Amino acid sequence: MTTGTEPPATEPRPESGGVRGAARAAIAAPHLRTDRWWLAPAGTAAGLLAFIVYSTWRAFANADYYAAPYVSPFYSPCLAENCEPMNAGPNWEIFGSWWGISPAIIILIFPLGFRLTCYYYRKAYYRGFWASPPACAVAEPHGKYTGETRFPLVLQNLHRYFFYAAIAVAAILTYDTVLAFRDETYAWGHMGLGTLVFLVNIVLIWAYTISCHSCRHIVGGKLKHFSRHPVRYRMWQWVGKLNARHMQLAWASLVSVALADFYVYLVASGAFDDPRFF
Repeated sequence: MTTGTEPPATEPRPESGGVRGAARAAIAAPHLRTDRWWLAPAGTAAGLLAFIVYSTWRAFANADYYAAPYVSPFYSPCLAENCEPMNAGPNWEIFGSWWGISPAIIILIFPLGFRLTCYYYRKAYYRGFWASPPACAVAEPHGKYTGETRFPLVLQNLHRYFFYAAIAVAAILTYDTVLAFRDETYAWGHMGLGTLVFLVNIVLIWAYTISCHSCRHIVGGKLKHFSRHPVRYRMWQWVGKLNARHMQLAWASLVSVALADFYVYLVASGAFDDPRFF
């Protein structure tokens, strides 16, 4: 009995290996999709590449990252001795005068490590850059698949530990947002456009961080009886609702943190004056 999966005798059989193996459906075409399936991975790659280029430029610039009372989220906390002095700001001179390059390099590894190992971002750059696979029902070009069992992808298992670091970074950025309710002379009780930018950014940063799959597991994981842990169950439900929007929050927070840095750059470089509401 034929199953309809064998090609006609005159049709060349697909080359073996990977999804072209003998155990897979013998379809000569690379895929049968007729829609523009490549738009999603191409857009994802373009968005991530744009952020990589911008953040790399800003991280190595080592300039225009502080304009009282605002400090760029890329440079907070500032852990080197060569940081600009910030009144009551996140100046923690852990690295001495021997550290000569941008202090942003020290701190960016933690939020970037959290995002790179995030479940959504794995899907995004696996499809956008590695074509593994580029889209549903489209075969990946790799002849062998090892998943996340070998270096460097085995490092994805560090995601939970990066989550702890991301919580600390979000807390520091919250402190920076509180400091944004000052004016350029450090007097309290003032609010500028930059304060609003920082408020939106920190809300999105916390929403993205808390919606993480690791947070959901930490809050409600390993519970056999939700009825015995009503508080954790409620928290698990709340985090689960945020988790359903994890992709949108990932992109929104990525854009907001870049905009917050760019706003500080404009003010610090003198290209823009921070409007004051009160």
